[in-house]
Amino acid sequence: MLLTLLIAAQLSLPDGTPALPHGDWRAWLDSPGGDLPFGLEIRGAPGEYESWFLNGEERIPVPSTTWDDGAQEIVFSIPHYDSEIRASIGLDGTRLDGTWKKRSGLDRWSEMQFHAVAGIQPRFRPMPALPGEYRGHAGDGSSNFGGRWAVHFDSSKDVSVGIFEEGDQHSVTGTFMTTLGDYRYLAGHHSGPLLELSCFDGAHAFLFKAMLREDLTLDGNFWSSDSWHETWTAEPNASIELPDSFDEVHWDADFDLSKLQYPDHTGAKRSLADASLQGKVRILSIFGSWCPNCNDEAELWSELSQRYSDRGLQIVGLAFELTGDEKRDLKQVQRFRKLHALDYPILLAGVADKKKAQQSFPAIDQIKSFPTAIFLDHQGKARAVHSGFSGPATGRAHEHLRNVYIDLIETLLAEAEAAQKD
Repeated sequence: MLLTLLIAAQLSLPDGTPALPHGDWRAWLDSPGGDLPFGLEIRGAPGEYESWFLNGEERIPVPSTTWDDGAQEIVFSIPHYDSEIRASIGLDGTRLDGTWKKRSGLDRWSEMQFHAVAGIQPRFRPMPALPGEYRGHAGDGSSNFGGRWAVHFDSSKDVSVGIFEEGDQHSVTGTFMTTLGDYRYLAGHHSGPLLELSCFDGAHAFLFKAMLREDLTLDGNFWSSDSWHETWTAEPNASIELPDSFDEVHWDADFDLSKLQYPDHTGAKRSLADASLQGKVRILSIFGSWCPNCNDEAELWSELSQRYSDRGLQIVGLAFELTGDEKRDLKQVQRFRKLHALDYPILLAGVADKKKAQQSFPAIDQIKSFPTAIFLDHQGKARAVHSGFSGPATGRAHEHLRNVYIDLIETLLAEAEAAQKD
């Protein structure tokens, strides 16, 4: 008992706030597929903690890291995703155990057990050795995971694209690009023909495992959060590309936007045909604050709005949120707006269910993905509809999409400026 009190006293300040080791921690969630690991960095004095989630080269700041004295827990809060981790601290101060909880609906929550240990450690624990000596397809133990892959997820009829890169000490990084968006920054390793990748960003928890077969194809499993599981296969294909994302969703040219009114982030009703929007080049951004790809896209919208608003570009966000509770969903929209320093109006357009969302916004034939971007010229005519988003984790694909968006905006603004001169 005395030893316990002495250890607790060394780990705490006079006000009871514990002192945690600075630096890297190995964190993981208890997934149905096994450990779902991610990096965690903690810094700062007790009572003034800062922390980050780490996935490969990505370093995500946690908005709030605090000590709950009543519950005797450290709290990692991600309010823009309605998500938090609560964990108790082990007696030696180098282990955390608790729960990650995230809202997934009005009365639904995703929940997984959370753990972390202090110190620099491998992301994934060593895999058990395979029977016999694995020599690899080249005879030298290599596994050839790098490059592009044509990927087939059981839940989708569309072909996806895997882009992986092998690094030192058998590390592997990359992502999957799909017609709905990308799986953001995945990081892991291979042990012979066995591949493990994971990502945790506060909203989604992804775990991928696969076996490289002798014919150079992959047989894999995918787990998401606490319940989703599906299988996938892949074969190397250096030229594989996604279908044209500008040809997935189509605009109804006869639709009258004045029929659509939604509350803005303050709760006031706004029409998509407001006089203040007439004559402007517009981007209608269909998104959800709960969606990591939408958060990636919002960073681009923030930049482009500041860059082009003086020339007449007007972005309008159309939020489709998780609960249907207007007060709660508007609060999440406000958090989203603040997080990305957005200067354009955001309207609460409906709920995240895609069929219901399309009914709420019938100007297009379907909402296939969150996000979806609609580009309207100065006459209100839809010139392009883009479904999904290739975020920063996709590298060259992200840069290409960014340049396509900029070229499209420049073209539409030039047309509007020419019309004003006539």
